[in-house]
Amino acid sequence: MKKFLLICCFLIGITAVSRAQGMRMSPEDRVAALKTKLNLTDDQSSKILVIYKDAAAKRDSVMKAGGDRSAMRPIMTATNDKVQAVLTPDQQVAYKKMMDDMRAKMQNGGGGGGGN
Repeated sequence: MKKFLLICCFLIGITAVSRAQGMRMSPEDRVAALKTKLNLTDDQSSKILVIYKDAAAKRDSVMKAGGDRSAMRPIMTATNDKVQAVLTPDQQVAYKKMMDDMRAKMQNGGGGGGGN
């Protein structure tokens, strides 16, 4: 019985950690996901990686300064605009749909990984 409870606690802990990590994807993970979903070229991937790394640094500095979600919004908007500027028109349509789907999912109480 003790082993069973220990295993259950362990599994719950693993699940919580994996969900928390899924909500905060690294810039590299985000680019890899976009590369798969949007068929990015290597040039596009490298440009978007720079954009995401810059945004992550800005977000971290805002968070350290005690900023809230409203302080993050301009960073997110600028990041999305910069990413869209790198994409082809077809990729822009797919990217916008991905972002809209992610926003809808988050508004419905779901989590979700990355998507700036």
